[in-house]
Amino acid sequence: MDDLRLALLLNAVSPAVGGVLVRGEKGTAKSTAVRALAALMPPVETVPGCRFSCDPRRPDPACPDGPHGPGPGESRPARMVELPVGASEDRLVGSLDIERALSEGVKAFEPGLLAQAHRGVLYVDEVNLLQDFLIDSLLDAAAMGVVHIEREGVSVRHSSRFLLVGTMNPEEGELRPQLLDRFGLTVEVAASRETGERMEVVRRRLAYEEDPAAFAARWAGEESGLRERIAAARALLPRVRLGDTALRQIAATCAAFEVDGMRADIVMARTATALAAWAGRTDVAAEDVRRAALLALPHRRRRNPFDAPGLDEEKLDETLRRNGGAGDGGPDDEPDPDGPDGGPGGGDGGGQPPQEGPRGPADASESSEPSLPGQSRGEEGTGPEQGGGQGGGEQAPARAGEPFRARAL
Repeated sequence: MDDLRLALLLNAVSPAVGGVLVRGEKGTAKSTAVRALAALMPPVETVPGCRFSCDPRRPDPACPDGPHGPGPGESRPARMVELPVGASEDRLVGSLDIERALSEGVKAFEPGLLAQAHRGVLYVDEVNLLQDFLIDSLLDAAAMGVVHIEREGVSVRHSSRFLLVGTMNPEEGELRPQLLDRFGLTVEVAASRETGERMEVVRRRLAYEEDPAAFAARWAGEESGLRERIAAARALLPRVRLGDTALRQIAATCAAFEVDGMRADIVMARTATALAAWAGRTDVAAEDVRRAALLALPHRRRRNPFDAPGLDEEKLDETLRRNGGAGDGGPDDEPDPDGPDGGPGGGDGGGQPPQEGPRGPADASESSEPSLPGQSRGEEGTGPEQGGGQGGGEQAPARAGEPFRARAL
């Protein structure tokens, strides 16, 4: 829940981060946490009477309610628009205003949820169950920041830049890769196993049900402090400097984890900058890059079907250390010649028999773990005592939980 809280606050500081995908088991208050974000978002200045929330300082020249002349704007709270799983396409992108068409005989456009979410938050609960035709429209708007509508003789274009937040239970199915990549950050949420924390959750829930107003008043001061801190971080954000060292760490990390495209690099840079602003600093530190990688890369890295989610933190720390960061590893910057699976069962030579004479780097690790099975794999008839009960020519099974990584020559 700490990661979820941080990811939502970073998006409030810098909406350019690109939103959050919250994955977790049922009953972990994913929706409750997301809906609480609306109360912390700073207010929005809009053109009076504009249904598309145009910014009075930079109005959209193609706004259907325009053109907008100069003048003061009006302030309103930031909106959180919810997209139901069973919504129709017309409800999402907009449709012909039937009432005006019948009463006045004119073709007018009725804005949809994408217009309402402009400069706000678009929240999709159970996003993995969204219909394909809705995902297509959502992808187009999220990629371009503009919605195009061509239907019933109506041709409309309007801006739609929103903070996309989705929640899902992985047990019910996964997301399409195109939509998954549109979320800037991802967080895995699970219920606490600490007895004291679970007691406190139940205690607060019962207190809220007994008197919602008193419960909200009890936490009003803390919410006000968070709102002020978000505003201060937004004001500091333009002055935060992303140095060459931090940028090199970001690029090297994305390359090391073999992410597709360049969106991961951009999201990591924006997230690290927002982390520095949230901490009140004007320079991005190595720890900001590390935290950004843990939030921005798990859903973008290439994984085999049975790989566990998340990142290899040892590999992350090694990459940061080699590119100017202060990782958690030791002072030795040379790679392990055998990789993480240096034992005989981890991909050191593909079943080659031991060689006589001086041992090379690929063979040295065999003596470091004498108790592992399958140390002598090349000769048949070596006896079951050498293979832990297996035939001497059989290769020992790979140990679970340690991914194979090829050694760079």
